[in-house]
Amino acid sequence: MSNKQKYIELCKSEPSIPLFSKSWWLDSVTDNWDVALVIRNNRIVASLPYCLSHKYGKYKYITLPLLTQSIGIWIEYPENQKYTSKLSYEKEIINELINQLPDFDYFNQNFHYSFSNFLPFHWNGYTQTSRMTYLINDLSDVDNIFNNFEGRIRKEIRKAEKTINVDFDDNIELFYELNNQVFKKQGLAIPYTFEFIKKLDRNLSTNKSRRIFFAKDISNNIHAALYLVWDSNSAYYLMGGTNLDYRTSGAMSLLMWEAIKYASTVTTKFDFEGSMIEPIENFFKGFGAVQQQYTNISKINSKSILLLNTLAQFKKLLIAKK
Repeated sequence: MSNKQKYIELCKSEPSIPLFSKSWWLDSVTDNWDVALVIRNNRIVASLPYCLSHKYGKYKYITLPLLTQSIGIWIEYPENQKYTSKLSYEKEIINELINQLPDFDYFNQNFHYSFSNFLPFHWNGYTQTSRMTYLINDLSDVDNIFNNFEGRIRKEIRKAEKTINVDFDDNIELFYELNNQVFKKQGLAIPYTFEFIKKLDRNLSTNKSRRIFFAKDISNNIHAALYLVWDSNSAYYLMGGTNLDYRTSGAMSLLMWEAIKYASTVTTKFDFEGSMIEPIENFFKGFGAVQQQYTNISKINSKSILLLNTLAQFKKLLIAKK
């Protein structure tokens, strides 16, 4: 079997592989993915999926597909391994995975927060940047979770509960329309097509890993919607949508609360898929979530792309100073 076929079989039996690295997720979001594997005694002990694309006609990019928070390294560790032995083991494994990557001009991937040993990448010429998400690490006591919300969030939820009901619905077309309004509000085009979302939704539904929440008032007006996904380790707030006519109703805070309560029945953590954008970060932290760093790893092998990247960064600095 090819590495890809072996990995597909591994994903069927290994629950610790994060949702966004599972083979069926990758099949949903890209047509061109493969995987580096480390095999010991006929057993897969490490994996690094990657998605290869071509840009500007000739440049080879390894980057994240749409709506994919992270694709990183999964490692199975020997039992009762000492810390120093673990570091040596990781160095050997990670180097082997790096050496299997295809030739590329540009590499940029977010790694799941469970991965922390960046040094082997550094020694191979890669660059590391820390990014931030927000987590509720323990969903076992939802009453305690609610009590840890900021007062403004609890107030919004209680206000919304008086006039709004939350329902589950599989209407992905309706959700897409609401999600599109979020981008319109910012003057942006939605970055994915309805066909892309429909395929992803179909696979998530087949794998029993998603729930769509809608907030409606007594007149059946839809105020907001939320798209929740999960694996055995964590739930993730993947997408949201708001009817701009009702953006002050508190519906999104209520939806987050209902999603957290539902997540507590299917998994152990809640990941807000945090943003570096200040207003969004401020909203997420209001739910009592804690900061969690994750790693972005990149490398540029093309001088042309390095020049373009440098010019783009310089342009951002100029705009920021105006």
